Amino acid sequence: MQLTQLIYTSQPFGFDDAILNGILSDARRCNARDDITGALICRDDVYLQLLEGPAAAIDAAFSRIAKDNRHLDVVRLTCEPVDERLFPGWSMHHDPLQTWMWTRSQVAAGTLRHAGQLALLSAFARVTES
Repeated sequence: MQLTQLIYTSQPFGFDDAILNGILSDARRCNARDDITGALICRDDVYLQLLEGPAAAIDAAFSRIAKDNRHLDVVRLTCEPVDERLFPGWSMHHDPLQTWMWTRSQVAAGTLRHAGQLALLSAFARVTES
């Protein structure tokens, strides 16, 4: 089966534990239903998420996210066909953004929007090691 891998970034709106837990709960429920796996790297100034699964399911999930009022400034960074999943066992893995990734000033300056697919995938690959 052909898979699609999508990476997007957004800014949290009203970020706190309750909102994050709601996002993770919704994602895990919907993703399990729709055969989507992935990971969410986040902190109070940024969401960076990788989704992988069937193309139609990825498109529908991204459309829901783009309309979700818990996200501001949703930007699709990459969307590519892939042969295998990076996160095959995780309906939605959560990983707090580590300081080795990007500083707050780098995120504010738009570094993620210009990082390129290899740099973004490298960050998610490091998540699989943690």
